[in-house]
Amino acid sequence: MTFQNLFRAGLAIAAALTLGACGGGSGDSGLFRKTGAAPNENIARQRQNTPLAQEDRSTIWDLFADTDNPNTTVEVNKYLWQASLEVLNFLPVESVDPFSGVFVTGYGTPPGGGRAYRATVYVQDPALDARSLKVALATRGGPVSTATVRAVEDAILTRARQLRIRDGNL
Repeated sequence: MTFQNLFRAGLAIAAALTLGACGGGSGDSGLFRKTGAAPNENIARQRQNTPLAQEDRSTIWDLFADTDNPNTTVEVNKYLWQASLEVLNFLPVESVDPFSGVFVTGYGTPPGGGRAYRATVYVQDPALDARSLKVALATRGGPVSTATVRAVEDAILTRARQLRIRDGNL
């Protein structure tokens, strides 16, 4: 046998073991414990108490199934979103997902500052509320103090309220 054949055989065994482990459980499902009933009666009793959604077993192929509802939308407060981008405009934007309300920035130095910061902002609710905004700041040395994070959140909230008031005066 050549090395390539051994490698293929090892790969096939590893794949079989991996797929075999996807079956879940240790082999003892608890169906036959503490009762003297026949196995079929236990299975029937369990199915009567189990909703249909739980009765179906999932497989590894379910990961690739498109089961999401296409009509589901995530709402993000536009004022918090715009205010976050304006307040943190000195940071280079690395990734933006307006549908989930997350944007991540790279390191940047604020005007008049000497430390480089990076931020991750999560706008998680359509309400213009402090609970709708989550900001994580870090320097190259690690996370920043909670007072600094709170100051940035306050600046974003203040700017969001200004934007809302400005739009209300149309």
